[in-house]
Amino acid sequence: MKPDKSNHLLSNALLIATAVVVCALFVRKCHEDREIFDVEVVDDKAIDITPAQIRSIERIGEWEFLSIADEEMIDTVRHRTLGRDDRLVRIYRGTLRLGVDLSKCEEGWVQTHGDTITVDLPPVGLLSERFIDEARTRAFYESGTWDARAKEQMYRKAARQMRRRCLTPANIEQARENGREQMTALFRTFGFTTIEVRFK
Repeated sequence: MKPDKSNHLLSNALLIATAVVVCALFVRKCHEDREIFDVEVVDDKAIDITPAQIRSIERIGEWEFLSIADEEMIDTVRHRTLGRDDRLVRIYRGTLRLGVDLSKCEEGWVQTHGDTITVDLPPVGLLSERFIDEARTRAFYESGTWDARAKEQMYRKAARQMRRRCLTPANIEQARENGREQMTALFRTFGFTTIEVRFK
């Protein structure tokens, strides 16, 4: 027995009508509840710098920002009751290096905010107290006999004078400025566009 063609057409029409109604209800629901399908494009400018990268920077240790070469002439006289006085004149040369020790950075010394980074560094200071090059120290004039203790006193006097001459506010500020430039160049390679470098 063959199926009734009119019944088959009616069944198809009902299916199509049902599908149209379901689609209409679905579209209406979408318009009523747009937040489900709304897409927001966000320009995320955050740049990541990992703890491992920060530790690798800290491992650099001493970072020199400014070096100052100096030369000092130091003399001392030992008076004698009889005869001529003893005299020693020596020329000391040295290089004072100003910078920071990155291993002394405090926890959280690097803070990021999107494409901005804030860097808090230790104070600029003298990187080494042994800045006199003893191999280049020369006796300019020497009369009499001088022991190691007398020469050590002269060495310390030369070091004090070098510190006084070179560790000036102007030189320290110049070292800070050089440090800001060098740190800015470093962190720019990570992709940061705004870099604030501060010293304790």
